Amino acid sequence: MNQVVDTVRQELLDAIEKDQLVLPTLPEVALRVREVAEDPDASIDQLSKVIGNDAALTARIIKVANSPLLRASREIEDLKMALMRLGMEYTCNIATGLAMEQMFQATSDMVDKRMREIWSRASEIAGICHVLCKHYTKLRPDQATLAGLTHKIGALPILTYAEEHPALLRDSITLDRVIDSLHAQIGDKILERWDFPAELRKIPSQHVDFTRQQDNVDYADIVTVAMLQSYMGSDHPLADVDYQQVTSFARLGLDPDMQEAEAEDLSDEMEAAMSFLQ
Repeated sequence: MNQVVDTVRQELLDAIEKDQLVLPTLPEVALRVREVAEDPDASIDQLSKVIGNDAALTARIIKVANSPLLRASREIEDLKMALMRLGMEYTCNIATGLAMEQMFQATSDMVDKRMREIWSRASEIAGICHVLCKHYTKLRPDQATLAGLTHKIGALPILTYAEEHPALLRDSITLDRVIDSLHAQIGDKILERWDFPAELRKIPSQHVDFTRQQDNVDYADIVTVAMLQSYMGSDHPLADVDYQQVTSFARLGLDPDMQEAEAEDLSDEMEAAMSFLQ
């Protein structure tokens, strides 16, 4: 078993080293949204044009604008009003995240099921990130949401590899081990290739470094705590992590022992955030 894991790891590492690993590219609509949002002279109308070409994304952005999280007094029915409520940066990050969902699909059943599971978990963690960010930091909830959605993006090329080498990765335990050992390193590479903001580029590797030392809270801290919260009470190995050893809690101003109670208090908001992502 370990030999298979080592073989696959080595093949993937060699491919990364030689720049032969095909890294996923952001969907066209996400690239265009980011292009408009990064242009200081761009207008809401331009952004509306880009998003308006994608009916599914348009509907989801309107849903986000009507989320109870944003406590709006009246219902929004059109894209332009939604963008005016959300603003350029917020829309850009949420639209990028939502557009990424289409990347998590495969032709083989086992890999497709795994991709959907990863996306579903990432959406849940991203919803928790949004709420933790809003309540415990002065960072941007839209950026925290995108951090949550991309924290395990490095699993994608591994799953693509699994589709091409079904005999090697037929059993899910081996596949899990390969993903666990490599997704962080590959994820950092992908976000760098996508030219993501500096504060998000290392999320894949930083969020799994539970004893990280630094002065101020950052997006990786939010993802770490959200991820642990997401697995709390399950039979996943991450449910057994000793929270006292995890430095992110202190930077968020959270008592590790208070997690359950804190989560209860915010559970309605977390549900609301997850619902606009799923």
